[in-house]
Amino acid sequence: MFKKEIIVFILGFYTVFWSAQQVRPSKSSEIYRELKTLKHLPKVLYLAAHPDDENTGLLSWLINDQNVETGYLSLTRGDGGQNLLGIEQGAALGLIRTHELLEARKLDGAQQFFTRAIDFGFSKNTTDTFKQWDENSIIADAVWVIRKFRPDVIICRFPPTAAAGHGQHAASAVVAEKAFKLAGDKTAFPDQLKYVNVWQPKRVLWNTFRFGGINTTAENQLKVTVGQYDAQLGMGYGELAGLSRSLHKSQGAGTQSVAGIRTEYFAHVIGEPAKETLFDGVVKTWTSQGNADIDQSLDKIISAFNFNNPDLSLPALLALRKKVMAIKDSDVKKDKITALDNIILSCAGFMGEVVTNQAEAVAGDHYNFRLNLISRAVNPVVLENVKWIGQSESLNRKLSKDSLITIEHKIQIPADATLTEPYWLAKPATNAATFSVPNDTLVGLPETESPLNVLLSLRIGSEKFEVKLPLSFKKLDPVRGDVVEALRIVPALELKFTQPLYLVKENEDLHLSLNFKVNSNKQYRNGILNLMYNGERLGGADLSSVNGKDTTIDYVIPKTKLALINSSRLQLDANFVADGVTYNKKQVLIQYPHLPSLQYFAPATVTVMKGDIQAKVKKVGYIEGAGDFIPEFLRIAGVQVDVLKDGDFYGNSDESGGNGSQNKLSQYDAIVLGVRANNTEKKLGRWMPFLWSYAKAGGNLVMQYNTNQDTTIEKLGMYNFSIANKRVTEENAEVKFLNPNHKLLNFPNKITSDDFKGWVQERGAYFPVQWDEAYEPLFEMHDTGEEPLQGSTLYAQYGKGNFIYTPLAFFRQLPAGNVGAARLFLNFLSVQKN
Repeated sequence: MFKKEIIVFILGFYTVFWSAQQVRPSKSSEIYRELKTLKHLPKVLYLAAHPDDENTGLLSWLINDQNVETGYLSLTRGDGGQNLLGIEQGAALGLIRTHELLEARKLDGAQQFFTRAIDFGFSKNTTDTFKQWDENSIIADAVWVIRKFRPDVIICRFPPTAAAGHGQHAASAVVAEKAFKLAGDKTAFPDQLKYVNVWQPKRVLWNTFRFGGINTTAENQLKVTVGQYDAQLGMGYGELAGLSRSLHKSQGAGTQSVAGIRTEYFAHVIGEPAKETLFDGVVKTWTSQGNADIDQSLDKIISAFNFNNPDLSLPALLALRKKVMAIKDSDVKKDKITALDNIILSCAGFMGEVVTNQAEAVAGDHYNFRLNLISRAVNPVVLENVKWIGQSESLNRKLSKDSLITIEHKIQIPADATLTEPYWLAKPATNAATFSVPNDTLVGLPETESPLNVLLSLRIGSEKFEVKLPLSFKKLDPVRGDVVEALRIVPALELKFTQPLYLVKENEDLHLSLNFKVNSNKQYRNGILNLMYNGERLGGADLSSVNGKDTTIDYVIPKTKLALINSSRLQLDANFVADGVTYNKKQVLIQYPHLPSLQYFAPATVTVMKGDIQAKVKKVGYIEGAGDFIPEFLRIAGVQVDVLKDGDFYGNSDESGGNGSQNKLSQYDAIVLGVRANNTEKKLGRWMPFLWSYAKAGGNLVMQYNTNQDTTIEKLGMYNFSIANKRVTEENAEVKFLNPNHKLLNFPNKITSDDFKGWVQERGAYFPVQWDEAYEPLFEMHDTGEEPLQGSTLYAQYGKGNFIYTPLAFFRQLPAGNVGAARLFLNFLSVQKN
């Protein structure tokens, strides 16, 4: 159901990049492209399942060569994938990938949309996918995006068959076809029609492909030549596509920028078939719509455009604006006026920002801001009025050419200002695979625009414009220069546990010592810290005052209370009551150089693992792979973990593997290779001989899963085995023990089928499919209806030591607090010498 929302449309500067914190003019080459796009009426919506599924080469060509407004609808935000940058998983990873998509769109120029679907991990077919996703709600979201964006052509990346290679890929094709049928039906999702009109695209096409050994292209399909060189870009569209796609850094999706033309193929799916071009039968020009005078005006503006002095086009653009305002089609008018106003302000060289020197603010507090404005046009831009938050000021001030004006103003953040966080994370998900969106009209947006803005009323010639400038934070970074980001609204008090997981071993004293940090932006008295389990108070602490950053509080839960909790995995909640207000949020702040600072808030909770968890290992060497939580988990379990670097292998010896380096490695009870270490650690080829020597001398070497893409070494084990994209995606899939008496399953923890209960998302991925007879498989498992797989863990003796290869998803299970997975992993580390 669609809930009512008051929407303010800006009749002025507009950008598709919602996170922009400044209004800045486009380059002349970009203005020229925007003018040519203004002349074209068709729109294209590309549709797939995940970030990086989109064909960036085709998007770049559509936007920059065909000058067609193009959007990418990704059903998910990529929450279920792996992260090559850090330890973020789930919602945090989805937030990173959302903004990587937005950074990519800044390069190729497309718009970006999403549905509410959560990427729950790999699925093998559409049946499995729609067991997780509510098919009707995802189709409704796609219909909403179609009705709002109004594309003439929809292009799918994948087919609805097994050739898609992923159940969510195939499901995106199913959603596209059904949404196409319903978008023009006024009886379908009628609540949407309070805000948008029905819209019927002309056709749906499938952008066929050659992926690996799969070729779905055919010479009888519609063919388009892309990749041409663009002098204004200084590169071909394939080269631009490589740069755009390489911004998906968390996925390691770096892509070559390939020069030269190539052919894209398209198969008909539904609607009116295309025989010659993608846009057969589509209204392409203003003249075709009965507005020949607009076409003629645009032709003159484009032909006379001066790249060195774009402001010379302003009189003609202002006259054109009057003509566009007079057209009858309200949807086209709204779109084109938005684009035209963007062009006009860019031609005027207008820049505006409202900045403060603080990154975070608290609702109700006052902060000093600077309004910086400049115009580069000969004919002046007039600042008629400034609507500060809570106050309006009439100025009627001309912006002299290329002269910066600064107006300082103290702004009070409204007392009811909401916390800065993604709209799709503001409320708990409705189920495991669908985000809860607080207002249905937000569906489709990559993020919301800032609710805290200064509104400018401008006049250029006789035309008036309203421009929103979001409250922003600006600083000078010694390396990056000026950094301008959104002002982040935070609570007056934040509460968090100092570590994400606690471990209570049943063979030890069952008390639990917890540490909290309270970050207070105000001074409070009579604060009370409450620790809760299942809605009941376990205990807490009284504090006379809290004032400042990171006040640490210690609290011990006595064994008498812990013993009453009959659960191996428990979630504890904390809240802090100060001056009658309850605070229970922790800030999650994500910062990577290629992205703006990202923030959301989560409940102040912590997971406690409680059970018979034995570890006979004291010191572990760890080779980092893609970011995972396992080193932190081991430290929480009381194990010393050293992250290994070059010097740990070579020491004072030469790089041939002398005894000095071997002796250094021999101090470790086990050495663990992180997930995808063979894909991420480029020095691994030099290190492996030392690791084999370590194992042969009696060491315990554990290698976690790798993929076959971008590998460093060909031979993963001292005995051969090969991996493939074989996986078990059903987290509750039955596990058969092939040798229950194996030492890995009996020391120091007795592993049973109970230890495979409560796993999350998957059992594992990229299982070995062939291996030397020296290896012994430990388990057999499979998804429903598939052949059994025995490659989830391989064990081999090597000299006096042991080698274990395990693609089981420990990197997901241990952060989730799965006791059985912890027991099994600690067995792998604790196995004794032969």
